[in-house]
Amino acid sequence: MMKIAVTYDNGEVFQHFGHTEQFKIYEVEDGKILSSRVVDTNGSGHGALAGFLAALDVRALICGGIGGGARTALAAAGIQVFGGVQGNADRAAEQLAAGSLAFDPNAKCGHHEHHGEGHTCGSHGCGSHSCHQ
Repeated sequence: MMKIAVTYDNGEVFQHFGHTEQFKIYEVEDGKILSSRVVDTNGSGHGALAGFLAALDVRALICGGIGGGARTALAAAGIQVFGGVQGNADRAAEQLAAGSLAFDPNAKCGHHEHHGEGHTCGSHGCGSHSCHQ
């Protein structure tokens, strides 16, 4: 069995990994979803989310935009990232389980680009920026 996490907001794929307040976790086997549940991140953000997902034994993440630091932390935790996904969370999880998910391997949060290396969103919240594929 494999666990897939989707950044989640009101049934849709949430578009900024580091600011997601909930994940929908799907248990998948033989290309089919067996069960799902919504979990709160309890205020965890950015880099801490990789550990949060690893503790839940998640092996794949579906999200919208995601920064380079988060990608690195997720890779170190053994979690494969499927970024640049929009729309219905359940449908995206079903497509990944079936091996047919369309995603953008280069999706990133565009606001990270103008800060340069070493930027942490915690210093100002990044609330006025948007994520781009």
